[in-house]
Amino acid sequence: MTSGLSLRGERLVVSPPLAEYIHENFARAGAACHPVDNLDGYVSMCVAENKLTWDLLEPKMAECRSITQSAIGYDTMIGSAAFREELARFMGRTFLGREIAPEQVAVLSGAGSVLELLFYALCDPGDGVLVPTPSYAGFWADLETRDELTIIPVHCDSEDGFALTRTRLDAALSGAGRPVPALLFTTPNNPLGRVYGPDEIQEVLSWAEENDIHVVFDEIYALSTFGDTPFVSVASLLPVLGEKVHIVWAFSKDFAMSGLRCGILITENERVMQAVDGLAYWACCSGDTQQLLGQMIADGRWVDCYIEENRRRLGSAYQQVTAGLDEIGVRYLASEAGFFVFCDMRSFMSEVSWEAEGELWRMLLDEANVNLTPGSACRVGEPGFMRLCFAGEPTEAVLIGIERMGRVLDSISV
Repeated sequence: MTSGLSLRGERLVVSPPLAEYIHENFARAGAACHPVDNLDGYVSMCVAENKLTWDLLEPKMAECRSITQSAIGYDTMIGSAAFREELARFMGRTFLGREIAPEQVAVLSGAGSVLELLFYALCDPGDGVLVPTPSYAGFWADLETRDELTIIPVHCDSEDGFALTRTRLDAALSGAGRPVPALLFTTPNNPLGRVYGPDEIQEVLSWAEENDIHVVFDEIYALSTFGDTPFVSVASLLPVLGEKVHIVWAFSKDFAMSGLRCGILITENERVMQAVDGLAYWACCSGDTQQLLGQMIADGRWVDCYIEENRRRLGSAYQQVTAGLDEIGVRYLASEAGFFVFCDMRSFMSEVSWEAEGELWRMLLDEANVNLTPGSACRVGEPGFMRLCFAGEPTEAVLIGIERMGRVLDSISV
């Protein structure tokens, strides 16, 4: 090797953890669409961010800047005691459905760090982790890059709306060909926008208990629901989580603060918490961020108003975007949460294949200057689907992007 890198360093260069659509997003983001200043600019619909609430956040963040000296010094690596106490109150009140103890809360630098450290503690290199698909694309980087785990997709089928069933879980587990200590389950679902009900969550819990594996519930969109189905946290269904049920949440989605890097782990397994604490030095959330967010969530009245208005804006954007998709003839699955619509693009492909999906994604990127998340990145078990994120840009820009998509799709003769 002339580069002087280690073998693992070479692997990172040759096969970067970030997908191609993310690299394209960063390369084009500097020339974003603006309805007046840059009408033909780039429209990002591939990153699950919420940029619809900055006017609500900006004054509150400016107000919460009474930083004390303790914020600029070392503190407990899994979060200051004061912040963890505030988090326990806030989460118990807003979405967990019951009280939790601050000792069951760990704070790290984003949900990705929480997942990486948690699965480091739960699994050994080479182990498998079950992940139902379609899935959030980033799980593969979170678990496979440094933890050296192998995600075992639990492929669901478009014919029944990508329902997760015991049969599909059983098939994935029996065909894994390696130890499988854990299942990672996301509710509300990314990219489907589905909110799972109590019976569905209980079924996942029962299956995991029967097979003696951990279940990690990713509840990162808990407060970003806008449909009729209320969110149900696994914590509300269990008087105690026990040793093998864990919850992940973060400020990145529900509070539109992906850049602040503050993720939360909830676990009652003391040894898991000790193991995560042993790694937390390399994934700490800054003291400044903790004090800012602690002051913010301590204002319960503001939090409640923010959540209500955020849900209203997400619902309004969803209605406008789906109306735009209807107009250009793109089919999609109905969504009730999150920032995305899962689009069925098969009718615009010359054949239903991964190659044709990639070609269509590239055509929309190059000709419409619109970037969707390809279904292949979501590890869908069948080609032809794409995730459209509708909250990462002003709704007016997203609608401009959809109109451009329509012109490109109209030009395709299938």
